Amino acid sequence: MPALFSAMPAPFLNFPPELLLRGQGIKVAFFDVDGVLTDGGLYFSEYPDGHEHAKTLKGFRSSGEIIKRFNTLDGHGLKLLQKAGITPVVITGRDSSVLRARLQALGITHSHFGTEDKRPAAEQTLQALGLDWHAAAAMGDDWPDLPVMSRSALSCAPANAHLEVRARAHHVTQASGGHGAAREFCDLLLVASGHYASLLREYTQ
Repeated sequence: MPALFSAMPAPFLNFPPELLLRGQGIKVAFFDVDGVLTDGGLYFSEYPDGHEHAKTLKGFRSSGEIIKRFNTLDGHGLKLLQKAGITPVVITGRDSSVLRARLQALGITHSHFGTEDKRPAAEQTLQALGLDWHAAAAMGDDWPDLPVMSRSALSCAPANAHLEVRARAHHVTQASGGHGAAREFCDLLLVASGHYASLLREYTQ
């Protein structure tokens, strides 16, 4: 093995001790989608007249949302969480085939779509996993996410989150939603769980 790789340095990433304490014992992480896993933008397009998905509302033809932009850093972070034994769960007020395809590609099997009242959805998942709020972390960017964030042991908001959400979160990421914020949250959970260094080592040996 080349000398350059014989002794890899310790991970450069670190977080405040109080955050790491909150993150210990986390087994499930709840994520919003729009504004967290995406930049919050909603992209709509029109189908031609007569298309099966075309809908008319008050004289305007709308096909619904067909495009979402995801970040590969976030995607890999969600995969790493699963390798560390932390279950990622998506709870979103919207639904789309694009989102479902992305979650399927990431191996995320716990999700709630079209859910405006997010607390019952989170509690349903906790019950199914045999966990309680002490084992939960959550990331959101707007008021509908607060009932889940406020009950979780560790809450996080992206830099673009609403002021009230950022003020109540235990941690605010440097990155904005859709630009690596979720990966920062995943990294925090991985460091707190003690798995970060060993997972990194798999890529540096």
